[in-house]
Amino acid sequence: WLKGATSLRAAALRPVLIAMVLISKQNRRAILEHIFKEGVIVVKNDGRASRHNELEDLPNLHVMMVCKSLASRAYLTEKFNWQWHYYFLTNEGIEYLREVLHLPPQVFPSTLTKQRATRAVLAGADTAAASGDGGWGKGKGKGKWGGDGYGKGYGKGKDE
Repeated sequence: WLKGATSLRAAALRPVLIAMVLISKQNRRAILEHIFKEGVIVVKNDGRASRHNELEDLPNLHVMMVCKSLASRAYLTEKFNWQWHYYFLTNEGIEYLREVLHLPPQVFPSTLTKQRATRAVLAGADTAAASGDGGWGKGKGKGKWGGDGYGKGYGKGKDE
């Protein structure tokens, strides 16, 4: 076993060749803009995937590496589940991306902006509720099988 132990030790001392991932400024900027615009990004844990699922023109490996870099600097928080990375932008990340992308302080990611309901939708809902037409809560009616709603349906219970 001494022979096996020396070969394991020799294997541990061998240099490991790591390929460097070079990401162009254009690709990096596209990834950062997408992260800032959406506030979240989902990345499959597959470095060999040719394309990312949301950014179709970018390799998945580039998106993985940019997100990993931002997460290591606490600009993104990461959740990993079922071979997918879920990244969420932090407040520090918002400030960092504003500086890098040269954005004004009035611009926010879509996860922080409230969706406003349009006036027409609210007006229609108010008139229907006020008139008593439509919607839930009409009380017992004839129902699907007819009758007055009492004792005429299927199920347990005694017939009268």
